[in-house]
Amino acid sequence: MGVRSFLSQCARTLKLAVKPGRTELWLSIKISLLGIGAIGLIGFIIKLLSFAVGGATAATA
Repeated sequence: MGVRSFLSQCARTLKLAVKPGRTELWLSIKISLLGIGAIGLIGFIIKLLSFAVGGATAATA
């Protein structure tokens, strides 16, 4: 794939792209926040399990 072909495909993609509407943007924000919250909850559960299994030997400052 040449540089010229790549740039023409990028230009074509940008011409087809449209700005999301308010509802679509809000849906994307909600999905992203749910994903971030889920990852945080999983990390918190793993931390609690490590404290339960390892006792209070985890490094504390």
